[in-house]
Amino acid sequence: MNSNTLYCAKPNGKLNYLHTAFTGFGFMAVQIAWIIYNAYVPLILKENSTIANLAWSGTAVGIIMVIDNVFGVVFQPLFGRISDRTHTRFGKRTPFLMYGVPLCALLFIFIPRISILGVLMLDIIVFNFIMSTWRSPVVALMPDFTPSEIRGEGNAVINIMGGVGVVLGTLAGKIITMLMPEGTSEAAIRNNVFLFGAIIMVLCLFVVVFVVREPDNRISKAESAEIQAEYEKNKAKAEGKTGVKAMNLTKGEIKSLIFMLVALFFNSNATDSINTYFTTFAKYELGFTEANASLIITLFAAATVIGAIPAGKLGQKFGRKKTIMGGWIGVLVLFLAYFLTKAMVLLYVAIIFGGIFIAFVTINTLPLVLEIGGMERVGTFTGYYYTATFSASIVGPVVVGAMFDATKAIGSTGEPNYWSLFVYCPVCFALALLCMSQVKHGETQTISDEMIDKIREENED
Repeated sequence: MNSNTLYCAKPNGKLNYLHTAFTGFGFMAVQIAWIIYNAYVPLILKENSTIANLAWSGTAVGIIMVIDNVFGVVFQPLFGRISDRTHTRFGKRTPFLMYGVPLCALLFIFIPRISILGVLMLDIIVFNFIMSTWRSPVVALMPDFTPSEIRGEGNAVINIMGGVGVVLGTLAGKIITMLMPEGTSEAAIRNNVFLFGAIIMVLCLFVVVFVVREPDNRISKAESAEIQAEYEKNKAKAEGKTGVKAMNLTKGEIKSLIFMLVALFFNSNATDSINTYFTTFAKYELGFTEANASLIITLFAAATVIGAIPAGKLGQKFGRKKTIMGGWIGVLVLFLAYFLTKAMVLLYVAIIFGGIFIAFVTINTLPLVLEIGGMERVGTFTGYYYTATFSASIVGPVVVGAMFDATKAIGSTGEPNYWSLFVYCPVCFALALLCMSQVKHGETQTISDEMIDKIREENED
């Protein structure tokens, strides 16, 4: 094995934090792009003259904003598998970054600068497609370079680097505002925010290509034949998978699984709608600048990270179901309190502590689903879990966009009522809570935390 294969490990077997951080620059590029995209693109679409004149403009924005989720579900696993079987002098992951990052950076720059809807849509669609071709390969870099026993530690470093990307994307508006002359329009600031993000993406690529330097992995004919044989063997195993009815689950376990997946669907509906539309709500209902609005919603994401470790400990001490339900009750109370009072201080309380409560849910739901299936069905039940969450990511923003259109049609002002976001999300959390009350299985712990962390790493990043 080439010595570079374990680039993220020291000779004594411990994690090399500096090398792992260098590897994490690829994930940083992903995160800064999505933070800026999700914060600003809904506003860009809303202000587009063609969309603004549509009676169903909110629905249109919602449909466009789920393109990345649709492409992620369809293309990310595909290109992850393709990269597994790629053999070049630049390695198997880096080639995807070498074409993907520059193209995405170029397309990214033009997103806020295009006023013709057809051209803008082409730019957005191609950008999302190319992003989906290199995200899985970039996430796979760290596991490629790290022994399995320290990958959990390595994943923490990668997430920190992703967090740096989140912070840079969140502060981009503030940074550009400080650098631009006083009185610069929001449109000009927005243009430079996307330029800033594109530059950071390319700089991250340089670090991965010239510092990390994935080793040449071209193979001989004999090795190629061996890989093909292994592929055929795995393919045959995959084709032999069975459905839920053939898994010998009890009626109670099947019922728990169904209610758990529906609960996950409602939860992801709410959280994805908040992430997609909060900047629009804050700008048009609260009068925030785009930079400040994007900063606040990032507090929600940061709070979920802060709440992750306490959520795991609470799940172990009090049980997963109680912890999950406690999380939904907490966020439900906070969001309703803000909606009923409209007190600004409660907005920050709801966003920060709501993020922590959502961590109670996200940290404990995957283990609960996997425990219902058991050790021998981990792969199948992981698929069920992510099918439920990704489906909600596709449906939620579209439904909320349609809801905004409905409030515009029936309202006296003829403008969307973005406060309805704080009605929709509590309703989803309440429905999730109701479904969770019917879940009676999944508390026993037969699947290790290390395995669960690995599954999350492979599917979420």
